[in-house]
Amino acid sequence: MSMFDQFNGAKVLITGHTGFKGAWLSAWLKKLGAEVVGISLEELDNLSHFNVSNIDIGMRDYRLDIRNQKALNEIVQSEEPDFVFHLAAQALVRQSYDDPVATWSTNVIGTLNLLESLRLLKKSCYAVMITSDKCYDNVEWVWGYKETDALGGPDPYSASKGAAELVIRSHIKSFFPKEGKIKIASARAGNVVGGGDWSQDRIIPDCVKAWSEGETVKLRKPHATRPWQHVLEPLTGYLRLAIELSSEKSPHGEAFNFGPPAKQNQSVLELVEAMSLHWDRVKWEDISGIDNGPYESGLLKLNCDKALALLNWNAVMGFEDTVRMTAKWYSDFYKNPATISNTTNSQLEEYISLALLGGLDWAR
Repeated sequence: MSMFDQFNGAKVLITGHTGFKGAWLSAWLKKLGAEVVGISLEELDNLSHFNVSNIDIGMRDYRLDIRNQKALNEIVQSEEPDFVFHLAAQALVRQSYDDPVATWSTNVIGTLNLLESLRLLKKSCYAVMITSDKCYDNVEWVWGYKETDALGGPDPYSASKGAAELVIRSHIKSFFPKEGKIKIASARAGNVVGGGDWSQDRIIPDCVKAWSEGETVKLRKPHATRPWQHVLEPLTGYLRLAIELSSEKSPHGEAFNFGPPAKQNQSVLELVEAMSLHWDRVKWEDISGIDNGPYESGLLKLNCDKALALLNWNAVMGFEDTVRMTAKWYSDFYKNPATISNTTNSQLEEYISLALLGGLDWAR
């Protein structure tokens, strides 16, 4: 029996359920037998994993802005979830320069509104508040950031995620005692890749959109390095953390990093070159010398020792498998979009099998 079987029959609320990670998490929780409830904004584009894989089937799908405290609270109180995963956010660095007010209000006030709604619940609930690996004050050193390192980055997005962490920590200490019914922890991960992401100004979506149309992808910072990981990797961390919150040794009030091994820190160019091995007619161009866009960090790594020690969590896939599964999902989509939900399900099964081979306890 897998520890994730605890989600079978549980009511799970996901904010941002139509987003990249939210859609994969919704699909997985439905597969586990959970009663999934989603809260998200109306989508600006029909091209999303949530839509093309018909993930909405069999779940309740609310559309609202998490900055609307009254509407958000009404849903939380009426649904009375057993578990909450907070992923709703303005998640793009470059967009945060275009609209810093919306970025700050969504990522900070939206998080605060959800915490306030959880305060009013009269039943037990276990909430994982997801922020970002960019929440740290990144000085681009070679060491991975630990959960105790300074928060707050130079761009509006990163700073807003650091501020969200401060809101979470403050509210837990002020309003959610250890002996209470509501248990909360935060999760920090980022630089996820995988099928179903068409977000603007992200390297994999930029590649597949350009290459599927026979165009050249432009690399703004080809030598910037990131701890690339498949989207299912941090999701196992979130699920594992939620289960642990419900245990006697609940890590209530703690923060956790979820990322790949330290050696899995490849450059944008290395990621594009690896993707090109699984795709036909690929072209790219280095525009780093002529791109005058806003600041984007060149180096970022996480230390995930705490997740290994307290949650027995570690990443399952290496870089090659991560790229292979990502490329296959998009390849299947562009060949036959009507059957892409089959690829989503098969990749969930493949990932669980790899975790089982790796001896991870959640997969047993």
